[in-house]
Amino acid sequence: MQSREDIIALIHTDEWMMDILRAARSLQLPDWWVCAGFVRSKIWDTLHECKERTPLSDVDVIYFDASNISEDIEKRFEEQLKQIIPYIPWSVKNQARMHTVNNIPPYSSSMDAMSKFPETATALGLALDDQDNVRLAAPCGVDDVLQVIIRPTSYFSESKHLAAIYEKRIVQKNFKGKWHKVTVIHTM
Repeated sequence: MQSREDIIALIHTDEWMMDILRAARSLQLPDWWVCAGFVRSKIWDTLHECKERTPLSDVDVIYFDASNISEDIEKRFEEQLKQIIPYIPWSVKNQARMHTVNNIPPYSSSMDAMSKFPETATALGLALDDQDNVRLAAPCGVDDVLQVIIRPTSYFSESKHLAAIYEKRIVQKNFKGKWHKVTVIHTM
């Protein structure tokens, strides 16, 4: 696997992932993506020739809708998704409000939000068009995920506070314990 096209082809052949993408698409959310570990883990499992899928703590669905930033509606979307695929640990978040949770300036779109995720290899999103064509968002590029590198996004390397959050995530996520080929780039 060496390119964006290879990643898209990999996802397209994974029926479990395609079902999740179809479920997310059915909500008809504006600027929606299934992102983060959902994408990264599939790529790294493949590069590590894992026989089984690495378990996900959640499946992140993000969208951007500045007209309704109620957290309650996100919970309703999660319930709708659970009706479609009950065994998935869904997490739905409107990126138009997430800046308040993280105490940072507002995002302008879901892509902007992804560019400010902690790690470049996790700053990835997938969506489907109406013909089931997979779209890949990679605001930080795909080089790090393909080379199995964890490094902070430029946003998370700009301040000591965010760098500390990144370093804490490295420990919590145990990337190296799950995927032995991972190279971790530290901020401190």
